[in-house]
Amino acid sequence: MKKTIYSLSVITFMAGGALMSCESAAQKQQIAANNVVAAKEELQQAKQQELNAEYPAFKKEAELKIAANDKHIAELRTKLSGKSPMDDMRRQKIDDLQKRNAELRARLYGYEKERTDWLAFKAKFNNDADNLRDAFRDFGNDLKKKE
Repeated sequence: MKKTIYSLSVITFMAGGALMSCESAAQKQQIAANNVVAAKEELQQAKQQELNAEYPAFKKEAELKIAANDKHIAELRTKLSGKSPMDDMRRQKIDDLQKRNAELRARLYGYEKERTDWLAFKAKFNNDADNLRDAFRDFGNDLKKKE
């Protein structure tokens, strides 16, 4: 009888321990949710580190492009010396190009404060810089036709 009671108590403790060690579905779900939150935080930190590594080089390159645009604008202004209505129209186009270049500069420096989506910012900035470069080229071709 003692053996039976002893065996029964051992089996009961083992069964109780096994049941206590099992996690419920709610516990498993909570653990999974915590893992997702931790993974998102790690991803955000990795993106921030990537930005910190890539942005300075991008900024330097963009500043060079903007400075080249400023130089090109100054050259275009010196080429226009006449008083014809066509030259007034060209001056207006140069003013527009200068405004667009200033907007690029403002967006470049504004990004440091905002820190929006890096890839979208980079793609849009490069696209706008390329469009501005094309506008300079088209304007230069227009001046060559005048000469």
